[in-house]
Amino acid sequence: MNLKSILSWLFRVAAAIILLQTLYFKFTAHPESVELFTKLGVEPWGRVGTGIIELITGVLLLIPATAFVGGFLGMGLMAGAILSHLTVIGIESKGDGGQLFTLAIIVLVLSLLIQFLHKEQGITLFKRFFN
Repeated sequence: MNLKSILSWLFRVAAAIILLQTLYFKFTAHPESVELFTKLGVEPWGRVGTGIIELITGVLLLIPATAFVGGFLGMGLMAGAILSHLTVIGIESKGDGGQLFTLAIIVLVLSLLIQFLHKEQGITLFKRFFN
């Protein structure tokens, strides 16, 4: 296994773990999750919809052949999460010390790195759909 493969696995697993561990809170309507999405004005459909997209993204990240697409979705999800924190929620949510915000930044950076490591997949997809 070369360094690129090892880094890819590390980045993809770390991002997937972060994304997938939040699903329990979204899908069980945990009070903190409900409060957060209520603050955004998108409860319950925003919470459930985000959870479904995060589940799909986490699975795509764990499959090597779909890592680029998973990274792309991860970037979009985390850009939205970060923007929500900066404009509505605040960096700190319910006294978490900014943990949710920090995790969103970590997943965004990991997604960008995954995109870079799997750029050949992106080029192949682009050629397939736009050639």
